Amino acid sequence: MRLIETDADVAEGAAWLARCEPRFAAALGVTGPLPLRRRPDGFAQLLSAIVSQQVSVASARAIQDRLEQAGMISEEAVLAVTEEDLRGLGLSRQKARYTHALARSGIDYDALRVASDAEIVETLTAVPGIGVWTAEIYAMFSLGRRDVFAAGDLALQEAARVLFDLPDRPAERDLRAMAVNWSPWRSVAARLLFAYYRHAKQRDGIT
Repeated sequence: MRLIETDADVAEGAAWLARCEPRFAAALGVTGPLPLRRRPDGFAQLLSAIVSQQVSVASARAIQDRLEQAGMISEEAVLAVTEEDLRGLGLSRQKARYTHALARSGIDYDALRVASDAEIVETLTAVPGIGVWTAEIYAMFSLGRRDVFAAGDLALQEAARVLFDLPDRPAERDLRAMAVNWSPWRSVAARLLFAYYRHAKQRDGIT
């Protein structure tokens, strides 16, 4: 199984995309080399994803810091406290419930490293509070999968609209269909579109 593990892997994928799609070549001209963006995998990373849902980056960081200071970054620690205890650390009632559900899920994180992309998404989305977007982002950046694309991401949709001069922001299903042509480097295409979105946002004031 080929994974994205180094900057060289990202550069290889970017070069392939630039050869296959002139607009990607143009985008690379303004973004420059793309970041690796590898993250750890495991319970703590998925918990961080739950914490970050629908709150500002600053709020998520503050809550995450409180969880870490309290040692609430393992299944055992989380299951040793109540949902009320978790709420006392800043989690909403719903996120406290999701955190307990994740801790009880019994996910085999070692097995996920060698599972198929579809199995990863199926396993993770079976946990309350984890949707397809979170599962795909985890597969891309925590597991290094090279051909996963989080088509539900609004930044990716907006970047595709600007880069490909589309009349409207593509719906998830439409962007997923577009991304078929970017296989087997769809995860690098996502990195490129994320980088291009940041460039376009600064240039055009996109919100």
